[in-house]
Amino acid sequence: MQAFEMIRPQSAAEAVQLGAQQGAGSQDQGRPAVRFLAGGTTLLDLMKLNVEQPHQVLDINRLQDGLAQVESTPGSGLKIGALVRNSDLAHHPLVMQRYPVLSQALLSGASAQLRNMATTGGNLLQRTRCVYFRDTATPCNKREPGSGCSAIGGYNRNLAILGGSDNCIATNPSDMNVALTVLEATIHVEGSGGRRAIPIADFYLLPGNTPQRETVLNPGDLITHVTLAPLPAGVRTAYLKLRDRASYEFALSSAAVIVGVNAGNGRISHAKVALGGVGTRPWRSPEAEAVLLNAPANADTFAQAAQAAVRNAVPRSENGFKVDLVQRCLVHALNTVTGTVKSRSV
Repeated sequence: MQAFEMIRPQSAAEAVQLGAQQGAGSQDQGRPAVRFLAGGTTLLDLMKLNVEQPHQVLDINRLQDGLAQVESTPGSGLKIGALVRNSDLAHHPLVMQRYPVLSQALLSGASAQLRNMATTGGNLLQRTRCVYFRDTATPCNKREPGSGCSAIGGYNRNLAILGGSDNCIATNPSDMNVALTVLEATIHVEGSGGRRAIPIADFYLLPGNTPQRETVLNPGDLITHVTLAPLPAGVRTAYLKLRDRASYEFALSSAAVIVGVNAGNGRISHAKVALGGVGTRPWRSPEAEAVLLNAPANADTFAQAAQAAVRNAVPRSENGFKVDLVQRCLVHALNTVTGTVKSRSV
């Protein structure tokens, strides 16, 4: 780990000012100038590996701007502060009652100890677990633009089949982000240019030719909170995660679904689908949603939706099994949420 200066700003405005002045996210001889520190469950790991080498770290844990609160919004939506810990959010009564898919996703991630530290804002910015990104001895376009992508011809079992490019196939590792994607969350940011509300669909960038840029955030931008709109009456939600072991493991495939079924004709009246473990960003699937909407809630429909979800998949040398696995994952989640099978942990 490289030496750095620790600063503790007293307000969100001061944190933004300091971050913008020092060019947070910019490069100085290969070192990002400034990073915000909340739970540190990703940042500190990467600093120890010398993947992240900031000159200054801004500790935002003491900010008194309502960043650690969960509260209702008008119309029975929800406002989630960026410093809310994952454990607190997963067990919050309003989340469990109104957005169980978010609670399920959070509780399937990491370990209890890490969930006690990790924050909402930090989880949104969680970086890939690609082994080449975390190994400074190997080429990685995300870590060092223009150096090459070692994963494409190397170890890629855990990496993306959707949204990749010739420059990067790293997956977004977060469970929470998949749930927030299916819930169509809005991410609120305070920066030197003012305040912005960014739909999560616009927040993450595909790797393309610039895999080092993962979000639309500018230098000094600070996530302050996330808002969720109320769900339509009568819908049900579920999050299903498939992984190599039952705990403390990242998804090989996951699915977050929100489905409403018309009791009169048995047809699907509302359908939202997001996938994890298979995309370079939390992967919303309008293709699957189009198949589901107004179709009968049965096995044939679910199979067709799953096939549509992977229509544009590009498997690599070791992750072709994900094409089938994510289909099975989505079908099982849809069966669960429509009552065809009982919910269970995987």
